[in-house]
Amino acid sequence: MKVAYFLGCNVALRTYEYDAAVRRIAEKFGIELMDSKDFVCCGYPAAPQDHSTFLALAAQNLVAAEEMGVDYIVSVCNSCTATLSKVNKLLKENEKEREHINKILKNSIGKEFKGTLEVRHFLRFIYEEVGLDEIKKAITNKLNPVRVAPHYGCHYLKPPEVFDFFEDPIVPHTADDLMALTGVVPVKYENMKQCCGGAILAVDEDTSISMVREKLIHVHEAQADVLAVHCPFCNVMYGEYQKDPRIDIDFKVPVIFTPQILGLALGFDAKQLGMKKKVAKLFLEPQEAPESKSEEVGAHG
Repeated sequence: MKVAYFLGCNVALRTYEYDAAVRRIAEKFGIELMDSKDFVCCGYPAAPQDHSTFLALAAQNLVAAEEMGVDYIVSVCNSCTATLSKVNKLLKENEKEREHINKILKNSIGKEFKGTLEVRHFLRFIYEEVGLDEIKKAITNKLNPVRVAPHYGCHYLKPPEVFDFFEDPIVPHTADDLMALTGVVPVKYENMKQCCGGAILAVDEDTSISMVREKLIHVHEAQADVLAVHCPFCNVMYGEYQKDPRIDIDFKVPVIFTPQILGLALGFDAKQLGMKKKVAKLFLEPQEAPESKSEEVGAHG
């Protein structure tokens, strides 16, 4: 199956390991990820500033994908997925907006939005199009029962109507289900669905950092070994900003991408997945018997 692959800005610049893991998994299941030189920013940063620019940027990417003749454009960023999904749905359903944006596109790139494809986050895509049964059959490495705290992120689930209510935003499960196939143990924790704080980083850094700190404390309290994300900016917030001196806690939580966990179970090595060997060992090598860890952890998010 061929799909348009929308990498987005942050993955290419800051989280190459995410892209590496996704490409390995796609190859494993016969999914051809098609890149395009015509892709630009998804438009998300322009949304608060200029509505037409926001729509036109997103539409340009959708048009570039339509030109490939595929049924799906697949993204690995929560914000990119939500933006492209929202604009795709809006332009399909609102004739006035579609005519307005098509005039802009016609003048700028000489093309028009036709509304011939669907937008999917990579995790949702493999969950629905490959399926849990096929993924389970392909697993060659049963991973250690590492306790993994999943972070879904805001724009993977919301607004639910943009995603046709494919998943309950109050009780999400797709990332948990995928990881559970590998042998790891997804754990619930307080404020599990809380935002990473990235959306306000540029305007209120202190509050943003305090949100990261709170999340890491709850993950630690749930006795999780790893925090797993599927959004590049969530990774930046919990990974890079974990080192910020304002987060005055004496523990470090490894932050990795959910596809990296899947990749290990599918037989790829740490180097192929851009994963640190120390973290990979946690999943693959025999571990000393841990102290008893209670499953009675709160899920108040």
